[in-house]
Amino acid sequence: MKSCLKSLLGLALAGLACVAGAQSPPPLPPASAPAAQPPGQQPPPTVSASARRLYERSKGQLLQIRTLLKTQDSQASVGSGFIVSDDGHIVTNYHVISQFALEPDSYRLRYATTDGQSGALELLDFDARRDLALLRAVDDGKGGGLKGRGALSFRPQSQPLAKGERIYSMGNPHDVAFAVVEGNYNGLVERSFDPLIYYAGGINPGMSGGPVLDEDGRVVGVNVSTLLFAQQVSFLVPGEFAEGLVKRSLDAKPIRTAAWTRLRDQLTRYQDELVTRFLAQPWESANNDRYRLPVPKQDFMRCWGRGTPADTKGLDFERSQCRMDHALFVSGNLQTGWLDMSHEAYDGSKLGALRFARQYSGSFRNERLGASDKSRTAPYCKEQFVDRGGLPLRAVVCLRAYRKLEGLHDLSVLVTTVDSSTEGALGRFDARGVSFDNALKLAAHYLEGFAWTNSKAK
Repeated sequence: MKSCLKSLLGLALAGLACVAGAQSPPPLPPASAPAAQPPGQQPPPTVSASARRLYERSKGQLLQIRTLLKTQDSQASVGSGFIVSDDGHIVTNYHVISQFALEPDSYRLRYATTDGQSGALELLDFDARRDLALLRAVDDGKGGGLKGRGALSFRPQSQPLAKGERIYSMGNPHDVAFAVVEGNYNGLVERSFDPLIYYAGGINPGMSGGPVLDEDGRVVGVNVSTLLFAQQVSFLVPGEFAEGLVKRSLDAKPIRTAAWTRLRDQLTRYQDELVTRFLAQPWESANNDRYRLPVPKQDFMRCWGRGTPADTKGLDFERSQCRMDHALFVSGNLQTGWLDMSHEAYDGSKLGALRFARQYSGSFRNERLGASDKSRTAPYCKEQFVDRGGLPLRAVVCLRAYRKLEGLHDLSVLVTTVDSSTEGALGRFDARGVSFDNALKLAAHYLEGFAWTNSKAK
């Protein structure tokens, strides 16, 4: 693996020695987190007559989904789900059942209904990109299972919701009791790579995978995540993706073994589409007087910036960070499938060359590239000085391989200008879960984004 990575990186940056093993910083969390993660308690909402009516009408198809240890009844995670066929097929989130999907020898799945019935579940298929899974209740031959309880139907795509319409989220928050939460449809999230519904309502832990219904009791979405440190800002997977999973996998055979290969194939297809769309976008301008710095179009990324306060005496800087809001859930300790990039432009003319060099080199040295962990190898890096139209750059390209998702890697690219004793720019680009070939393309694309501005007198 090490020699293979050396060869790959050598194609992007002609070879200097490998650099390995700085301590890994905590990853930047995605803007949304699965609703299985515990935010602070929220006061119970007022429930309308419409909400009560819909709950009474749909509670027979509403379930709690439990992941239990294989050898005992201790639960490892709890979510929600809903019945979508008369034969007992169930939709929930992938992140609700991910432990079972990846470690079926250690975990098992069970359901509980609103009237106290319970039983075993089997996994038929999942869509990690959309965070969806299709389950089926196991028929014990004694009249058990979920056959005959009825099924929820999906709202047709030909009947789109209008912004502001009332919709109703259902599930079992905090493993307390089955509940219905009334909220509003607010369209799709802007600048999201994949469609997500912005739901103005509170989704609590344990409601992941539960249905969200319209006034007629039809499924319009599936609870998936909530915006951390915000109120009444939650996200739903559009119902069309759940309906698609049901249609194509209704007759699938149960998954009996660890699903790493199936997961890898899904993530590989996803990153191919992501990289292709990203590379097709031209770089935007950072409006720096000296350097042209790569800033992405904000079609599916969101950018934030800040600068030095006007009264600061010393190093002046401008910082920009752009990233995708949502990541793909793999397991409790790994998320992937997102892009993140930042740059800092410095003016140290107030400091002088010596003091500027100390702070500037320290900023580059403080960038951390990760370390070996249970999910990924230590980084393998190549470093070289690169000329971009007369602008000299110091560049480092690093890859970390995924241990159980063969062929996928985390890419990090560090770039700093080395043309001036009192001015400079430092950039970083990260891509999570990309192939060898796509890592090369992304690294080259990022380096091509650096140049002099047209006004720079070289």
